[in-house]
Amino acid sequence: MQSFVAVVEAGSFAEAARRLDLTSAAIAARIKALEEDLGVALVKRSGRSVKPTESGIRILEETRAVIRNIRDLRAMAVDGGQAGELRMGCFVSALINVLPPILKRLYGIYPNASIFITPGASIDLCAKVANGELDAAIVVEPQFAVPKNCVWQSFMEEPLVVVAPVSLKGQDAHQLLETQPFLRYDRSVYGGQLADRYLRDHQIRTRQRLEIDSLLAIASLVHEGLGVSLIPDWSYMWESLDIVRVALPGRAPVRRNGLVWNAQGHHAKMAASVYDEAKALFGTRA
Repeated sequence: MQSFVAVVEAGSFAEAARRLDLTSAAIAARIKALEEDLGVALVKRSGRSVKPTESGIRILEETRAVIRNIRDLRAMAVDGGQAGELRMGCFVSALINVLPPILKRLYGIYPNASIFITPGASIDLCAKVANGELDAAIVVEPQFAVPKNCVWQSFMEEPLVVVAPVSLKGQDAHQLLETQPFLRYDRSVYGGQLADRYLRDHQIRTRQRLEIDSLLAIASLVHEGLGVSLIPDWSYMWESLDIVRVALPGRAPVRRNGLVWNAQGHHAKMAASVYDEAKALFGTRA
């Protein structure tokens, strides 16, 4: 069942195999065994991709639910006092510096907790919380109304700043953006959209060198002297790099990070604890 869901989500046997650390042949064999047991075809090839059949679509959500229930059973078997496994998402940029200290504090409250982490884009993680696939997720502020069964709370604010090599220290933020090679934060994500809007609003024409969806990669590229960038302020992650943070003139646009969780789920109490610990850790950054 896990292989079937992975193939549908990935769109190919090869990508599903990579995600599950198996061979494509093993994935295909598992799905064939499931199809023989159910007596129906679940996936079909469509060009270079693989798509679910009508039968596969009908059982997809229930299959996901079965997998979640099995994880809960395993967690409860280890510790009957725990209400199964907390399924939590986290947007990729926050996996390294935001998630670990939150989990450290959470395990102080729930030392025997079983937690499953799913990385992904914020918009996708919000959808998974809404449909019950995840209990909670650390995400960038949703630009849409969250469903009534969900709660969104911010615990961190990050103003946009210009980051530049140390050799350019002391120069004006707008001058840096106009004269230096520009490393653009991906415009498909909210932080990149904030930066793009700021540049257009202030009629700043950049000399774009590349565009990428990774704050740490951008910081490393600036460290190597390849250009400057306009990104959310993650200066507490740049201490070991030779880069400087240059504030924008006036009030800078702000990206907010926070937690969205299912307030009606059986892990709602633990999810609320995740938010409390995150607020205690990062609330001073607001």
